[in-house]
Amino acid sequence: MSGADASTLRAVVFGATGYTGQAVVRALRARGLVTTAHIRPDSPKLEAFRTTWGALGAETDSTPWERDALKARLDALRPNAVFSLLGTTRSRESADKKAGKDSSYDAVDVGLSLLALDAASALSPQPRFVYLSSLGVTPSTRNAYLAARAKVEAAIRASGVPFIIARPSFITGPDREERRALERVSAVVADGLFAGLGAIGLKGIGARYGSRTADELAGSLVRLALATEFTSQVVESEAL
Repeated sequence: MSGADASTLRAVVFGATGYTGQAVVRALRARGLVTTAHIRPDSPKLEAFRTTWGALGAETDSTPWERDALKARLDALRPNAVFSLLGTTRSRESADKKAGKDSSYDAVDVGLSLLALDAASALSPQPRFVYLSSLGVTPSTRNAYLAARAKVEAAIRASGVPFIIARPSFITGPDREERRALERVSAVVADGLFAGLGAIGLKGIGARYGSRTADELAGSLVRLALATEFTSQVVESEAL
């Protein structure tokens, strides 16, 4: 895809309302790709995001999270790349549980990601599927967050779609709206430590474990999505 005219390429972004998702929409539009940003139809922020994305020249899509509906929508859009940037948080899971909604890792991180994968894999030709995983994912992990991503990674490999699985470390920055104070503090402290290690010649540790802002990560994800030499690969943090 790297040699094609960007204005002829289309990308669909699932998880477009998240910290990384918003940055990916911006990065895609900056590269000139026709971009469709997905948001659930019952989101209270639907109209706000429609305005934001519209100002960027991106389309807003609010297809329900239903298998047949998603397949039909992707079949109509015919994207060259599908970004799956979905994820929940413990705080959101707790709040939604009180409201009678299931926002668990299995429901969101796994369930919705697999719906997006299923819809993408049904297309011919198949788009490149760009999945936001995490550093530390292994098939045997007991951590619920990482285990959810391990399930999705396994499904992607088995699906036959051309893929990029990205495994970044901390994704954070002062512009992050979600309240993740502990994560932000940890990232700042860790980055300072890694900078010190880099000064004594251990730069590889910082490259692997250091934090990235959403814009930095988004630039890498879009680059990988368009680069023909990166097909069906797991890309670790230091290569992002």
